[in-house]
Amino acid sequence: MHPPDANTPRTVLVVDDEPRVLAGLKEVLERLQLHVFTTADPRRAIDMLHERAFGVIISDHLMPAMSGMDFLVECQRLQPHATRILVTAVLSLPTLVEAINKGEIYRFLAKPWLREELIATVRNAVNRYELLTQNHRLLSESSVLNQKLTQANVALAEQITALERQRTALDDANQELSRRYGHSLELCTRILATYDPYLAGQTRAIASIAVQMALSEHFTAEEREILKTSAWLCDLGLIGVSREVYRAFRRDPSRLSERELAGIHNHPVYSQTLATHLDSRHLVGETIRAHHERFDGAGFPDGLSGQSIPWTARCLAVAVTFVESSLPTDQALDEIAAQSGNALDPEAVRLFRTTTRLQPLPRSVREIMLEDLQPGMVLAGGIYSPHGLLLVSEGQPLNPAMIAKIRNHNLVTPISQRLLVYS
Repeated sequence: MHPPDANTPRTVLVVDDEPRVLAGLKEVLERLQLHVFTTADPRRAIDMLHERAFGVIISDHLMPAMSGMDFLVECQRLQPHATRILVTAVLSLPTLVEAINKGEIYRFLAKPWLREELIATVRNAVNRYELLTQNHRLLSESSVLNQKLTQANVALAEQITALERQRTALDDANQELSRRYGHSLELCTRILATYDPYLAGQTRAIASIAVQMALSEHFTAEEREILKTSAWLCDLGLIGVSREVYRAFRRDPSRLSERELAGIHNHPVYSQTLATHLDSRHLVGETIRAHHERFDGAGFPDGLSGQSIPWTARCLAVAVTFVESSLPTDQALDEIAAQSGNALDPEAVRLFRTTTRLQPLPRSVREIMLEDLQPGMVLAGGIYSPHGLLLVSEGQPLNPAMIAKIRNHNLVTPISQRLLVYS
């Protein structure tokens, strides 16, 4: 049998041993724009069923070669989706029951039939075939899709299992890498301790402060790690300077020759080069190189100033300045305050004070950073320009206009004083 094509639903096979009936049916059905095939012999009709697909099959019941009932039963076997219609002059109950049980007949037409009834029945039969074949196609496609989905689910489960194994292996590798990274940092500190125990102690102190500062929300996740790593490695380049020169610099820098002082001033560059062997992140190298730059541009090695110095380097500079001052805490904090706006970024100084809390404040007063100013806050101390001009007085509740004025002034002339507000 040929498979169905686009014309199959409108292709009709009519079987009747009376030529007059065949001609009448053919004439009526062709007016419905149907493709009509006729034969008086049901055995020839069976051959035709092997040759092409039909949407509707109409058969007379009482025929000499084969009964319409038996013919339609064979049709049901050969073309199960075809809509089968039995035409009979004897419409008895046993006939109906047998036709339904054996041939799954769609409709019965009693002779003589009404033209309108015939047309309606055939049209419905065509629609039924279209629905059946479409439903069969959808079921077949659904079955194929379900098989593919099952296979995809199996493959997905296997991929998830593989990814889980990879994730576990990656976690283990990251833990091992982190452990080795920590050991490498510790090794660098031991190298510094061998070079000069005092320098190694300073490095640990700087790293401790960097950890405290990195806990604030004023860093990205990457910047936090950059700041902490740079604190451990920022002075590694000093091992390229002789111990005598370094210790002389620590006691009295003015006694060093220009060449010796140049070696000290170039140690951030040496540190940057050595750090790349341990951590290749570009910002680590930039932070280490710039941690002795000054906010006013008078630092070394590149003379950077203001915002051109990486934020992590400006924060590290405050920690280094505090530790390297070797002064008691109160005096060291005063030194930090004196350098705010000159050597040090005022915002980095404020962050240092708010995170380390080395300088106690009254319980009702807290220190904040410039970017933390919010409308409604009440100042616990007046805000002045570096030239002594009062910008906002103490006890003044802040509003958006005042905050904008303070920030705009800071862009032109950095405000170096502490920003204190009542809790």
